[in-house]
Amino acid sequence: MESEHQDLQVKSFQLVKLLSWTLLIVIIASSLGLSVFLAKHADETLLEKQKEFALLQAENLNHQIYRRFILPTLIGYGRIGLKNKEQMDRLDQVVRSTVHSFKVNEVRVYDPELTVSYSTDTDKIGKADLAGEFIKQVLDTGKPRYEFISKKSTLALIFDFHMRPGTMQLKIVYPLRSEKSLNIDENVIMGVMELTQDITEDYQSVINFERLILFTSSFSALILFATIMAIIRRADIVNEQRMQDRRQFEKELNQSEKLASIGRMVSGVAHEIRNPLGIIRSSSELLLKRMKDGDQTNVKILGAIHEETKRLSRTVSDFLDYARPRKIAMSALDPADLLDKIYMFLESKCRESNIELRCNYVHGYQVCADSDLLYRAFYNLIGNAIQAVEGDGYISVFIDETEGGINVVVSDSGSGFPEGIIEKVKDPFFTTKDNGTGLGLAIVTNIVESHNGKLRIGNNPEGGARLEIFLPEKKDC
Repeated sequence: MESEHQDLQVKSFQLVKLLSWTLLIVIIASSLGLSVFLAKHADETLLEKQKEFALLQAENLNHQIYRRFILPTLIGYGRIGLKNKEQMDRLDQVVRSTVHSFKVNEVRVYDPELTVSYSTDTDKIGKADLAGEFIKQVLDTGKPRYEFISKKSTLALIFDFHMRPGTMQLKIVYPLRSEKSLNIDENVIMGVMELTQDITEDYQSVINFERLILFTSSFSALILFATIMAIIRRADIVNEQRMQDRRQFEKELNQSEKLASIGRMVSGVAHEIRNPLGIIRSSSELLLKRMKDGDQTNVKILGAIHEETKRLSRTVSDFLDYARPRKIAMSALDPADLLDKIYMFLESKCRESNIELRCNYVHGYQVCADSDLLYRAFYNLIGNAIQAVEGDGYISVFIDETEGGINVVVSDSGSGFPEGIIEKVKDPFFTTKDNGTGLGLAIVTNIVESHNGKLRIGNNPEGGARLEIFLPEKKDC
C-alpha cells in the first residue's frame, strides 16, 4: 500500500514536471511568435511608408518633367525629340535637379513603344528589351506598381551588421501623365517612369528594431527558462529528499515495531529462565562449598555448572536490559570522567594484550546523562574494540566538539566492519562472534537514543572500526 502511494506521488510529480515543460515551451513559442509578428509588422509599416514617399517623389518628378520640360519644349520646338542634344540635356537637368537630394539610383523614362527614351544611366538609352511585363502592365492600366529588391534574405539581413548601400532598393513604376494645360487633355499617358531608390539606410533602422525585439524576447525567454528550470530542479531535490526521509522513516518505524516485538518476546523468555537459572546457580554454589574437600571430579563438574550459570545469568541480564531499559536519571556530568574510570579498569588488560589505549580527550565538556547507562555504553564500545584488535594494535578514544553537542569517538586498528554488515550490526541478535549474543551494540544504541543522541558506525580511512556517539549539549537536566 505504501509502495502504491509512493508510486502515485512520483507519477503526480512527473505530471507536474511535464506540465511545467509544456507551459515553458508554449510561453517561449508565444514570445518568439509575438516578436516575429511585431518585427514583421514594423517591416511592413516601413515599406508602406517608403511606398507612399516614393509615390510622392514620382508624382513630383512627373509634375516637374511636364511643367519644366514637356510644355517648354512643345512651345519652343513644336514637338519632343530627345535625339536633340539640347532637349536631352534639358530633360536630364530637370530630372537630376528634382531627385538630387534623394537617394535615387536611377531614373528611366519609357516611351509608348517601351523603348528607353531617357535614363540617368546613358548606356541604357535607346534599348527596347528592358521593359518587361511590369512596365507593360503600368502602361496598360495607368496604375503605379512597386517592387522591393533585396540582395539578401530577411534572416541574413538580421545578422548583417554592416549593410552596404544598395542592399535594399525600392522600384516604383509610374505612368508619365499630362496635366491640363493649353490644348492638352489631363491624364494622357505619354510614357512610363521607373525610379529605383536606395532605402538601405532606412531599412537598417527596421532591422535594428527587429534585432532588439528578438534579443529582448530571447533574453526574456532564457530568463524564464532558467527560472522554471531552477524551480523544477529545486522541486526535484525537495521531492527526492522527502522520498528519502519517508523511506527512512518507514524503515525506522518497521525496525521499531520489529524490535518492540523482539523485546516483548525476550522479556517473557528471560523472566521464565531467570528464576530457575538463579536456583541452579545458588544450588551449585552451595554444593561447591560443601564438597570443597570431596571428589575432585565432582568439584570440577559443579564448578563448570556454576560458571555456565553465571554466563547465562549475564546473557539473561543483557536480554532484560535490552527489552526493558531502566528509567534514566539525568544529571550534569563530564564524559571524560567516565572514560577515565574505564581506562583505569581496562589498562592492565590492554597491557597484557599489547594494545595501546590512547586517550586523546580533555575534560570540561558537560552533557545531561545517566552516568551508569553512559558508562556502560562507553565500556561496551571500548570492550568490543579490545576484542577486535586482538593484540599489537591501538585503541583511540577522543572527544570532538561539534554543532549542537559533542562526539565521543572510539576507533581501533582492527579489521573494521565489512561493508555488507554495517547496516546490520545494530540489529538485536546479529553477531559475527561465536559466543556473542548480538545485543551489545543494540543496547548501546538504546542507551544513546534514550539520551537524544545518535550512534554512528563506520570504518577509518586507514582501516579499523570507528564508532561515534553524538550527545547533545547540556541544557536543563
